[in-house]
Amino acid sequence: MPIRSFLPLLLILFLSGCHSDQPGANTTVPHDIGIWPTPQNPLAGNKDLAFTDQINAILSRLTLEQKVGQMVQPQLDAITPDEVRDYSIGSVLNGGNAYANNDKYASVSDWVNVVDAYYRASMDDSNGRTPIPITWGTDAVHGQNKVIGATIFPHNVGLGAAHDPELMRKIGKITAVEMLVTGVDWTFAPSVAVVRDDRWGRTYESFSEDPEMVELLTRPYIEGLQGVAGTSSFMNDDHVMATAKHFIGDGGTADGVDRGDNLASEEELYRIHGMGYVAAIEAGVLTIMVSHSMWHGVRMHGSKYLLTDVLKQKMGFDGFLVGDWNSHALVKGCSEDSCPQAINAGLDMVMVTRDWKDFIKNTVQQVRDGVIPESRIDDAVTRILRAKFRAGLFAKGPPSKRKYADKLQYFGSPEHRKVARQAVRESLVLLKNNNSLLPLSPRLNVLVAGDGADNIGKQAGGWTISWRGAGAKNTDFPNGESILSGIKNTLEKAGGTVIYNERGKYTKKPDVAIVTFGEDPYAEWFGDIKHLSYQNFTNRDARLLEKLKGDGIPVIALFISGRPLWVNRAINASDAFVAVWLPGTEGGGIADVLFRKPDGSINYDFTGKLAFSWPMYPSQTSLNRGDGNYHPLFPYGYGLTYQDKKQLATLELREDIPKSAKDPTLKLFEGRAIVPWFAGLADQDGFSVYLGGEVARQYLKVRETDRSTQGDAMELEWLGGGDGTFILVNIDENQDYSYYLDEKSAITMAVKLEQKATGPLLMRMGRYDDLDKSIDISAGINTLPVDQWQAFSVDLACFAGKGVDFRHISSPFALLSRDALKLQLADIRILPGLGGKATLSCTP
Repeated sequence: MPIRSFLPLLLILFLSGCHSDQPGANTTVPHDIGIWPTPQNPLAGNKDLAFTDQINAILSRLTLEQKVGQMVQPQLDAITPDEVRDYSIGSVLNGGNAYANNDKYASVSDWVNVVDAYYRASMDDSNGRTPIPITWGTDAVHGQNKVIGATIFPHNVGLGAAHDPELMRKIGKITAVEMLVTGVDWTFAPSVAVVRDDRWGRTYESFSEDPEMVELLTRPYIEGLQGVAGTSSFMNDDHVMATAKHFIGDGGTADGVDRGDNLASEEELYRIHGMGYVAAIEAGVLTIMVSHSMWHGVRMHGSKYLLTDVLKQKMGFDGFLVGDWNSHALVKGCSEDSCPQAINAGLDMVMVTRDWKDFIKNTVQQVRDGVIPESRIDDAVTRILRAKFRAGLFAKGPPSKRKYADKLQYFGSPEHRKVARQAVRESLVLLKNNNSLLPLSPRLNVLVAGDGADNIGKQAGGWTISWRGAGAKNTDFPNGESILSGIKNTLEKAGGTVIYNERGKYTKKPDVAIVTFGEDPYAEWFGDIKHLSYQNFTNRDARLLEKLKGDGIPVIALFISGRPLWVNRAINASDAFVAVWLPGTEGGGIADVLFRKPDGSINYDFTGKLAFSWPMYPSQTSLNRGDGNYHPLFPYGYGLTYQDKKQLATLELREDIPKSAKDPTLKLFEGRAIVPWFAGLADQDGFSVYLGGEVARQYLKVRETDRSTQGDAMELEWLGGGDGTFILVNIDENQDYSYYLDEKSAITMAVKLEQKATGPLLMRMGRYDDLDKSIDISAGINTLPVDQWQAFSVDLACFAGKGVDFRHISSPFALLSRDALKLQLADIRILPGLGGKATLSCTP
């Protein structure tokens, strides 16, 4: 089917279980438990908060199967309320891209009704069942960020720059209330990671590289979420359960690799990575989540020393430990449906997203076989029940009957957004302000440019609506305000004017240009990078700044990012440069600081200070306060105010990216389409964007699935009867890939064949309006073994032989079939030098 047949729809849409323990790793690091402290846990030793009699009574009535049921936490879309009742499930979560009724746009009422149905099932006492309320978990990491209309705060990387403990308390309290409006009572927050290598894809979830800052902000945030332990506010009707995560050392893995290995000494593990947990325990945190990562080759989910000996016994944590997304399966000898090693190590609640039935069955058998002591099961269930009693879940009743349930006046309210706007103002860090360009008069004629100016999804970042935050539109934030809107509202009230053009075009020369640009949303390992250079190949945004500056226009750069990056070329091309981080939904907070009041006085000054050191070179990937060889461009704690008259000299542009960090491959799809591409399903009747989850059209269904980790693959099922196309495309892009053709490249992917092709499977690439040149790969695909991941590649020379013009590529990958076929795909990329060795080669 010619892609041009659905081009108008495209235009409308686009413009609006493998083990990875390191072999040979040192698993015999000597331990010194004396290094670890004994924090003052305000809950421990309080008989009224131990609930011993109630817990013992419940335990005596539970079967072994029911006890293990309390220890598992399935994903919302993998379990029904009836199954919660029948298996005595302890918790349900909505992680990844799971939504109430499988609807991204589910209303607050929809969420309350769904959560309520699962709760009521857990409390069904028919047939002699023992009712135990479930707790519902979600990653509300910067507000109740999975639900449309919520107040979305800046991510932690910005809140660290704000360095305001009382603000953190307010944010925690508001997040708790907005969660309770939707019926949800447990958040997997805060992250207390201390990031030591900014290449890590979760850097933005951390407050700082400095453990003192992490410790400072952790306690008030948890107290905002849970209330203050030892007072009547603790876990009352205004609060939810909090989770300190991810224990321990996830921010210090070698090379900043997500789920990698932390090689710190034990003393450093505590001194740098443990301080947030001290603060969390002293705040009475009810749960702690275990990290995906390792310490000297031992997976945290399997480390009895750290989970039990250190955290539970020495540090006195008496809440429960929850696992991360199927991470128990990464422990040596484990799988998603079986891991006695993790339970014996001290894991209390296992996040088994889909294989939970087999996990329960296998765990029960392991107890009966003596592999897992039943005393360990009883301890885990005791901890879970104790947290539920402390949280008041046995007394609060159904989520729909609780204080804030479905009360929309508390959801995205003006009062809540006012606090979020304050957080935006306080998080901004002014890095350059030559000639005191800022603050600006609100009566100027201002050009606003850049792809981040009118893009709330980009300014909010990952963990926003969807897991990775990809593809969110401004209409997904009915209460939000883009940076552009904030500027417009400010200027229009004062008599100024705004010209908006993403690419910086104008007819009348403006007085000043404000250009907003930066990282696109990502989450976890999708955000891992190999060096800190921003756009080192294209320099697209720096070139826009240089063009405007060359026109004689004063330029202000607003840099959206989840970490400090090497942007010297962009800084040089700006008169003022502001790190705005990931500000969330309240873009107006930026205009509050950039512009004066109409009377000319300062409205708000900059108060943000760097909580992460800013690199002088792209290779300064591990750059932290207190390091011996510490030479940042901007040091920890740096941040100008309007009183500072510092002139920043032209910065060096030496891009010292090591050869080993220069990846020769061109990534196209890695769990999501890689910018600038969009993924979608097409047929003769139209086009549907694929952003994860599940999307279906008449002849083709695509569903997010896992290969090596959460959401890194997709399952494509052609139903037969008509043409269905999966495509990567962007009609506004025209990439020159002739370099890859000259370098004898191939397009390669990981394929897991589930159902063999019964007819032609056509692979295409080229221009979107001339995408009829095909290569039938069905014969090659059908040679692959069924149900095994295999590499499959096609020589680019094959497409050149069909007449594809590699100077003009607006669709680098498409698969079309009209016959039944089912397979999984992951890791689609173009790899130089592979052409002659490709599965299908046309190179002599």
